[in-house]
Amino acid sequence: MDLLVKLYDLAPNKALDARLEDADVTLRRALPPELAAITEWIRRHFTAGWASEATVALCRQPVSCFIAVRHGQLLGFACYDATARGFFGPTGVDEAERGRGIGHALLLACLNDMRAQGYAYAAIGDVGPVEFYARTVGATPIADSTPGIFAGLLKASS
Repeated sequence: MDLLVKLYDLAPNKALDARLEDADVTLRRALPPELAAITEWIRRHFTAGWASEATVALCRQPVSCFIAVRHGQLLGFACYDATARGFFGPTGVDEAERGRGIGHALLLACLNDMRAQGYAYAAIGDVGPVEFYARTVGATPIADSTPGIFAGLLKASS
């Protein structure tokens, strides 16, 4: 199922910002020279498909991939405009770092950047944690969106 987010309704989350600062986590736009390091990390922690999508986001101008870093270590990433214009994702956080607000902060970084780029809405495609997106950014289901843009997706052979 795909979800829809009204970007014009997003509000700043100062408590989340403070929480990340206290944890010494930095969120920033990824840089193209980091492409190999980021996509290797994504492939190792998630999937080759997500690494491919992140490659697209890292090759855009401006780059549409944000990362969370602590002391030079990648903790998570989030992209938009990778598979389709106006789509958020993929996104992922290192399993050991989950539950600390990093995914939420990466989501907001991307969605706020989309709003700054002139988008009014964002689609979140093929969502797993529907409740997370509904709670954090007020995302709502898009009727009849399954299987959506990913119908017939080719899989890499092993």
